[in-house]
Amino acid sequence: MAIAVAILEDDPATRGIVAGWIDNLAGFRCVAQYADAEAALAALPGVAPDVVLTDINLPEMNGIECVRQLKPQLPSTQFVMVTVYGDTEHIFDALAAGATGYLLKRLDREELKAALEEVHRGGSPMSSSIARKVVQFFGAPPPTSTVELESLSPRELEVLHFLAEGYVNKEIADLLAISGPTVATYIRRIYEKLHVRSRAAAIGKFSSLIKRQNSAGSRATSAPILSPLED
Repeated sequence: MAIAVAILEDDPATRGIVAGWIDNLAGFRCVAQYADAEAALAALPGVAPDVVLTDINLPEMNGIECVRQLKPQLPSTQFVMVTVYGDTEHIFDALAAGATGYLLKRLDREELKAALEEVHRGGSPMSSSIARKVVQFFGAPPPTSTVELESLSPRELEVLHFLAEGYVNKEIADLLAISGPTVATYIRRIYEKLHVRSRAAAIGKFSSLIKRQNSAGSRATSAPILSPLED
């Protein structure tokens, strides 16, 4: 049976080229095409393709948020980002949202074929430069102390926890019953205190600090990270 592939891409020329490539690959079939996340959210659960190739930069909702909403509905579908963005923040936000692979748009037909075959076999295809960034990120040495984590307020820790869980700013605002600008202010303070410049870097440092703290049997704060807070 042919591997069913859907495409989420707002540029009609790119979408047509990729669909043509897929339909001309033995063992593959393009079963659906969407120009925006909203159309994909409405239709993809009923299509249930094997693989979805997803752009990030879409007209309204971005591709990462679309994947985050679709993945629980389509647990067996593999989502592969195909984008021009090669920075660590987009990479780790996409992977945290449920993406299985991450490819840069300069790939050719043979590279796409190899990626589709790999993800269908259970792998996680990534462009070589993306894979290197992932390896470098997780190969970084752990921090020497928990001082940076201890500098965060209970509310900042709570916001950081939600970031690590893959929530976007609006969802964090709703969960904590605060405004979007307030969430943005907390995130800016978190970046400053952890000495990072991106969401992915903040999440990575948070994870490594927590692991170090747990292995040492100590606590970063006197209260649980997700304890009820009063503003």
